[in-house]
Parts: sequence; C-alpha cells; structure tokens
Amino acid sequence: MKSQTTLARHRSWVVLLWLIICCSAPSAQPQKWSAQKANDWYKQQAWLVGSNYVPATAINELEMWQAETFDPQRIDLELTWAQSIGMNTMRVFLHDLLWKDPDGFKGRLNTFLTIAAKHDIRPIFVLFDSVWDPSPQLGKQRAPQPGVHNSGWMQSPGAKALADSSEYPRLEAYVKGVVGAFAHDRRVLAWDIWNEPDNTNGGSYHEAEPKNKVELILALLPKAFAWAREAGAEQPLTSGVWKGDWTEAKLGAMERLQLDQSDVISFHNYDAPTELEKRISWLVRFNRPLICTEYMARGNGSFFIGSLPVFKKYNVAAINWGLVQGKAQTHLPWDSWERPYVNREPAIWFHEVFRTDGAPYIPEEVEYIKRMTGRGKARAAGAK
Repeated sequence: MKSQTTLARHRSWVVLLWLIICCSAPSAQPQKWSAQKANDWYKQQAWLVGSNYVPATAINELEMWQAETFDPQRIDLELTWAQSIGMNTMRVFLHDLLWKDPDGFKGRLNTFLTIAAKHDIRPIFVLFDSVWDPSPQLGKQRAPQPGVHNSGWMQSPGAKALADSSEYPRLEAYVKGVVGAFAHDRRVLAWDIWNEPDNTNGGSYHEAEPKNKVELILALLPKAFAWAREAGAEQPLTSGVWKGDWTEAKLGAMERLQLDQSDVISFHNYDAPTELEKRISWLVRFNRPLICTEYMARGNGSFFIGSLPVFKKYNVAAINWGLVQGKAQTHLPWDSWERPYVNREPAIWFHEVFRTDGAPYIPEEVEYIKRMTGRGKARAAGAK
C-alpha cells in the first residue's frame, strides 16, 4: 500500500513538472501560410479588380488619414464611382506616424472600412513604403508642386526613423496595433507589409536617403512580417516584387526575401502586355495566388485594354495605380520630375480612371472595365 502511494505521488510530480515545462516554453511563432491555405483563400474571392487609392482631396497618406483632413464624404463618393465599374478592392497606404493618435487612427480606419463595405470593396492596407519623400511630418501637408507627379507623397518610415534602431519599438507598436485591431475583420482583404522596399528614389529624393537603406530594410522587413503575424492577422500578408528578373537564378536578395515571406505573391508591372505575361510566367512556379498591386501607365504602354485580358487569363488580381485625378497629380507622367507639366497637359494621362468631378477620363475605357468585371452586363440585365 505504501509503495502504491509513493508511485502515485511520483506520477503527480511528473505530471506537474510536465505542465510547468509546457506552460513556460515559448509558444511557436506564427508561420507563413502554406500554398494550400493561400489557394483555398483565393478560391473564396471573386476576381479582384481595383485601384491604388487616395482621395482627390489628399496629396498623400498623411493628409488622407489625419483627423483634420480625413474626408469620409469624399471617400464615399469616389468609392461609389469605383463600385459602379465593378471594382471590389482598393490598395490603401497607411503611415507609421499616424499611430501617435492610435484611438483616433483606428476610428478613422473603421469609418473607412464601413464606407468601403457599403460599396462591396475590401481594401489591402499598405503598412510601410520606401517611395518618394523620406522626411515625413505630421500636421498640415504642403501644396502640390505645380506640374509634378506625386510631389507630396511620404515614405514610411522616414529616413531618420529607418536609420535609428531605437525607433523600431515604435514601428513594432504601430504594426501590431493596426494589424491587431483589424486582424479578424473580414472587411480587410490583405496586408501589404512594405511597398517597393528597395526603391532608392533616383531622380527625386536620392540624396536624402540613407546610404545603407537597402541593407537596413533587408534586416527590418522580416521583423515587420513577424510583427504582423504575431498580431494575429487572419488575412494574408504580402510584399510585392517590382523590378529585376524574377527567374530563380537571377532573384536579388530583396526579391527573394519578399517572395519567401509572402503568403500570397504580389508584384508590380507598368509595361505592355507581352512583358506583363512574361513576368506572370516567372511567378506561377510558386503555386500561390498572384496579385498585381500596381499596373496601368498609359504613356508606358500599359493600358486596361491590354492588361485586363492577361490578368483574367491567369486569374491574377488586378490593381491599377490611380482612381481619381487629385492633389497627388499622378495623372502626370514620371518625367514631370525633370520637366514639370506647367501650363500644358500630357499627350495622355499616365494614371487615373476618373476626373475630379467623376467623369471618366476615357469613357470607352470605363465601359471596357465594366464589361471585364461583369458590371456592365449585370447593370444592363438588372436595369428597371
């Protein structure tokens, strides 16, 4: 009887020790989605067609989201136009400095998502961006530079924050705070962790960039993906490749990192349909959903009429740059940085679908988009 009691006590201590070890061991880190999970998610989506979006009243992402200039009425109006042509997603840029007012920022994000859902639009939110001005500041944003494409867009994080590792806990709090707040929100389609991370802005702000910018981001980008996963995101994560050769033998370090970390593969392409199709062929080997998060530059040979059939053929999501002409002035070509379009119009708009008043820039183009998305046919069939 005594030996049985001793054995029972021994077993109890073993169980208790096992519980202590299990409870104190660090939990497994959230992992990248399997290809099966990514493809199962994509099968649940309609064909995704949309635009990169900033309202006409905002020169950049700070002006879009700050309390003093957030414009839900204008956003509602412009997303009405997007819905009317069958668009069902928008790619929307955020900014780390906005997290200085976390409750206000989350409230405005919720307002935006409510408006978007009203129009059957599920956005992709972009957390960081390496393109254009590396010196962002909160407060009143500068006026557009006359005749210049995207003259007021801001990087996130700015150059000083990127080069200062003591700022990284703040960036972590931003990612985990924003993603955590909407991690289970079905109104959010996906999270784009970093836009064009190794863009050094030659020809615009190159001299103001950290000399080791690419190396800094190579170290920080995996952390940003991890922060989003640790925040519990139920939506897929991505960061789009945008330059170079994407065949396996020629992948650069940044492209390899982006593709290795992404749940779904995203990419940019502003070229003619033959180049677009070639680049899609390079990416299908990953056996994951493909989302083109930037395309359509008319002056560069990238049009809706040429690109949309390619996207549909390969079941690739299509998100063009630009919905409405506005303070960002991205209807002007890239070369406006060298030759501003002052007192003259470009031969053809570079980006954007609608004029500021909602009139289509090219009516036939809008009708084509509606046909491709099924909106034109559905509207005609359902008209009363």
